[in-house]
Amino acid sequence: MPQLSLFEASETVLVDDDRGSIVYTPGWIPAVLADGWFEELRHTVDWQSQRRMMYDREVDVPRLTAHFDLDPQSDPLPAGLRDAADRIARTTGVAFNSVGLNRYRDGNDSVAPHNDHLDTLVRDQPIALVSLGATRCMAIRAKRPPRRALNVDLAKGSLLMMSYATQVHYTHGIPKTDDPVGERISLAFRVKVLDEVPAAQARRRQYLARR
Repeated sequence: MPQLSLFEASETVLVDDDRGSIVYTPGWIPAVLADGWFEELRHTVDWQSQRRMMYDREVDVPRLTAHFDLDPQSDPLPAGLRDAADRIARTTGVAFNSVGLNRYRDGNDSVAPHNDHLDTLVRDQPIALVSLGATRCMAIRAKRPPRRALNVDLAKGSLLMMSYATQVHYTHGIPKTDDPVGERISLAFRVKVLDEVPAAQARRRQYLARR
């Protein structure tokens, strides 16, 4: 299966067919800027530790998470996150209204293969994934034949664009690794169905009220 080099300077088209498009751009932002965003978000975001049911028992989600509504009327964003949102909007021309954050503390933190919930996304709008901190591998797999498989090293400051259609035809995930690896934060920008954004914001406020 293809393994992309971390040293390619321009964007790489990974998928571009009737099952969607996936484009990877290393060095989308300078390393020093990525480091600044990483440190700010690591220390200022109210990271949540969630639990979920698996095989009839409740288990910890193996990463920390956070969510922000990008509506100008919503709660203020950390400066780095606002800068990231503005740069993504200028780069893509897409009016993203939501950003989900994942914090992988070490190689034991992961996310299982999945696709985004289509009922929460505005149809035909892309997902933009910005990576900060340590490099982690993303496994991308086609759901049906031809069973295309890609392993993509998501480097600090990189941008991965996935079309809406890829959420129908592919899964993506960050597998655990035994290799020594530092912390990583991902910023996943989405265009959510409007009634989903206030609901997510309300859940976040309820969580903060319990702290």
